[in-house]
Amino acid sequence: MKRLDLIRCVLLLLTLACTPLMASAAPVTLDVEGKISRTNDPDHTIYRISEAELMKLPPHTITTSTTWTPKSAFTGPLLADVLRLVGAHGDLVELRTLDDYAYTVSISEAERYGAILAYSMNGTRLKISNFGPLFLIYPRDAYPQELTGSVADAKFVWQIKALVLK
Repeated sequence: MKRLDLIRCVLLLLTLACTPLMASAAPVTLDVEGKISRTNDPDHTIYRISEAELMKLPPHTITTSTTWTPKSAFTGPLLADVLRLVGAHGDLVELRTLDDYAYTVSISEAERYGAILAYSMNGTRLKISNFGPLFLIYPRDAYPQELTGSVADAKFVWQIKALVLK
């Protein structure tokens, strides 16, 4: 009987230990298409960036508030680094989201502000329920005159799944 109780206890502890792993964010992939010179799909139209590739890009952190979050530390690669990875040669990038929202930003403007594709906030990976898998972040607090208001808020796109270079 004691052996059975011990086995139950071990199974319970293993279940509890694995719960955070099961609740973690899904692997990130980002499809990039349009005016790009590198592709990795059979039709040579898309570059699918894997989570491993995304994590190899240098991480940058922007500490800022948004209309939807208090001041937080957002971490991810520069949008410019992602675009360089795929050989982008457009002037605009359309960001497409999981809920089929699309918004187009100027690449030069995103580069000027050092916009990032954040995959974590305050050290925690972004999940779909909290702006993930990727959230375009600008340093709003560093440029309050330029990055505050409804026009600027539209640039903070979350749940990003794809980019289209134009």
